[in-house]
Amino acid sequence: MPTTDAPQRSTTTPPVSARAWTMLALGVAAQAAGTLVVSAPALLIPHLLTRGTSLPVAGVLAAAPTFGMVLTLIAWGAITDRFGERVVIAGGLVLTTLAVVAAWLAAGDPVLLGLAFLAAGMTSASTNAASGRVVVGWFPKERRGLAMGIRQMSQPLGVTLAAVTVPQLAEGSGIRAALVLPIVLCAVLAVCCAIGITDPPRPARTTVATTATANPYRSSGFLWRVHAVSVLLVVPQFTLSTYGLVWLVGLGWSTPAAGLLVGAAQFVGAIGRILVGGWSDRAGSRVGPLRIVAVSAAVVMAVLAVVDATHLAGAAVFLVLATSVTVADNGLAYTSVAEAAGPFWSGRALGAQNTGQFIAASAVGPGIGALVGALGFAASFGIVAVLPLLAVPLVPRRDRSHD
Repeated sequence: MPTTDAPQRSTTTPPVSARAWTMLALGVAAQAAGTLVVSAPALLIPHLLTRGTSLPVAGVLAAAPTFGMVLTLIAWGAITDRFGERVVIAGGLVLTTLAVVAAWLAAGDPVLLGLAFLAAGMTSASTNAASGRVVVGWFPKERRGLAMGIRQMSQPLGVTLAAVTVPQLAEGSGIRAALVLPIVLCAVLAVCCAIGITDPPRPARTTVATTATANPYRSSGFLWRVHAVSVLLVVPQFTLSTYGLVWLVGLGWSTPAAGLLVGAAQFVGAIGRILVGGWSDRAGSRVGPLRIVAVSAAVVMAVLAVVDATHLAGAAVFLVLATSVTVADNGLAYTSVAEAAGPFWSGRALGAQNTGQFIAASAVGPGIGALVGALGFAASFGIVAVLPLLAVPLVPRRDRSHD
């Protein structure tokens, strides 16, 4: 299975087994639970501000889980390549449950709370590295764009669940009440994944060509370029997921209403990921749609800057549109990386993919918080709009695949 420039995909759509769909469902649920854990601290920002926490400090707490993921994503990917997806997903969810319990216990101490959020991010990274690998292993190439689009729904779905529960529970009953759902969900899914997940079949190393097991980072710059594109495109996404709620509250929205709108925007974005994934299957390309999404992300962030600067009506509509566009690239890039890396390197490559994204995302909390404090939202959105434009020339011209 040498790596080649990917040809046009066949017009014949191969059948997909019921087991593959089951693996996808469990992968989506596991990743959504992990995303709920990582997203919850950002949605606690309004509650923290009312308790006297400064915005930069609240931003650091919000970024702690993301930074924790950065520390462990590649390691979880390597463990997945070595031991398989079932052990990593189920075991990681058990550890995530324990970390969120620690956060529940530390709710009154900002330092301990930050450390617990950091640990939660370190453990929840297991679902990022392994759940995508399950999808790639069980679905044929002609259906992976759609399948990965569904799998990538897990992130906006997790954010949606967090947005419609965490702010309201925190405002009404405090931080501990807001953390009960993540604890229960991670614990239940750990059991479900331990029982239900089956590692996908893969060829033995001794039966494949040497190029299939070789380090894909040494043979081509393709993976490096996709990683760089994803780093640039993740900043608009996390800017909106972290500070969209704060922006709306500043415009006069109540915290519960703003949380519901942010959740709705993430849900629309989840549907958009499926549509974009199916589009890439029909187009026979991941990088072509990725380039178009990058241009679109720059446009919508610039529009948000204008909306804030001119106080245009319809801020809710523009936020939903911008959120939908800025989350659309993840599935395309993720599938492209997995296909180019092949079955023996996909865990580490996907871990590296997420590491780059979350390094950038971890800077969004304190970085954009400081930027907003100094310049306001309009200028901040305008600056963020430049990053997708920088990504456009970095998108590779052709796909690469081990299939």
